[in-house]
Amino acid sequence: MRVSVLGLGYVGCVSAACLASLGHEVIGVDVNQVKVDLVNEGRAPVVEERIGELIAEVVRTGALRATTDVREAILGSEVSLVCVGTPSEPNGSLCTTYLERVTEQIGAAVAERGGRQTVVFRSTMLPGTCLNLLVPILEKHAGGTAGVDFGVAVNPEFLREGTSVRDFFDPPKTVIGEYDRASGDVVAALYDGLPGEVFRVPVPTAEAIKYADNAFHGLKIGFANELGAVCRALGVDSHQVIDVFLADRKLNVSPAYLRPGFAFGGSCLPKDLRSLVHAARQADVSVPILSHVLPSNADHLQRAVELVERTDKRRVGLFGLSFKPGTDDLRESPLVELAERLFGKGYDLRIYDPNVNLSRLLGANREYIETRLPHLAQLLAESVDEVLEHAEVCVVGTSDPAVLAALPQGDGPVIVDLIRLPDAEARRAEPGYVGLAW
Repeated sequence: MRVSVLGLGYVGCVSAACLASLGHEVIGVDVNQVKVDLVNEGRAPVVEERIGELIAEVVRTGALRATTDVREAILGSEVSLVCVGTPSEPNGSLCTTYLERVTEQIGAAVAERGGRQTVVFRSTMLPGTCLNLLVPILEKHAGGTAGVDFGVAVNPEFLREGTSVRDFFDPPKTVIGEYDRASGDVVAALYDGLPGEVFRVPVPTAEAIKYADNAFHGLKIGFANELGAVCRALGVDSHQVIDVFLADRKLNVSPAYLRPGFAFGGSCLPKDLRSLVHAARQADVSVPILSHVLPSNADHLQRAVELVERTDKRRVGLFGLSFKPGTDDLRESPLVELAERLFGKGYDLRIYDPNVNLSRLLGANREYIETRLPHLAQLLAESVDEVLEHAEVCVVGTSDPAVLAALPQGDGPVIVDLIRLPDAEARRAEPGYVGLAW
């Protein structure tokens, strides 16, 4: 099919490249000219496993191109995937500004195009957003009726940054919220041949499923981290406890996310938990567990700050900055928050992350870091060795092989381990090693 993908962030970029590799003719759209130019040059605008070579291949074959012109993309496609951001407002509610804006543009182009266009919302949004907000906008600007003159569907993504290409081709499930049967058929055809169960459900159900998943992922991480902190205080190896816990596959849950480590972050879990809790409060529904997941996460981050404070040393090296290894996404990264707190407390800080280069950061990612850590340029180091030469305390928040290979053993800087190093068991006997929750 001829497909337009609106928004070339992580979800849109991966969706566009993967759909093109499946044989669809794809036009990517973004307001950021730099992202559009990168894609047209066969280069990925995001750091992600396999995405660079995939984009290079599909651009070379002509299966993928990009533009800043929504009208051009709609006129040249029959199905449109909306992948624009839905960030949190200051009060925790969902920001739909970008969704509304692009929906207006799509509707105007649909009115001009003629023929049936299927508009598929892949952005995360609360139940009711599509039917109560976006469909009326589409009908107004397209001059037609949803389900008759054009199709509408919600198709949430389940792509983990760092493994999103792999997740696209081997999805845990495919969820299609269909406004009408014909719209659902179009979305199902997009993913024809991919494994995994397909669920065709009402539109609000599809919107809610994404929140159910992300709320539970955040809850799992918070649970494992709280358990790890208690186990450490009691002298128990939390990873042994979790290994036994996870061995029960009949009554307990899958091992995804459920591993004591550092605080969670990123562009999905924090904002989705905030908006879900905000929606519950508006509906006068008490959600004591969900409302305390983010505070629990914040407490776990503070534990890392306190471990550094207890060393009574001032020169700190931080390895890792993005919210997940293998990506350059800094949005709501707990490592950015950790760096901000340490810098604010007057620590002499140096940071190394192999995937973070200020000159390559774009859009919301760059805006976020300029707001939260404006001094980043002076803190970033060019190499692992530069950080090691500086640091009295090394805070390890990445599993990058070059970092792990260079970490000293025995005498040297204090190691504050946020990820449980592969040799953590051996290092625990060393006086200069401290594990966050083990």
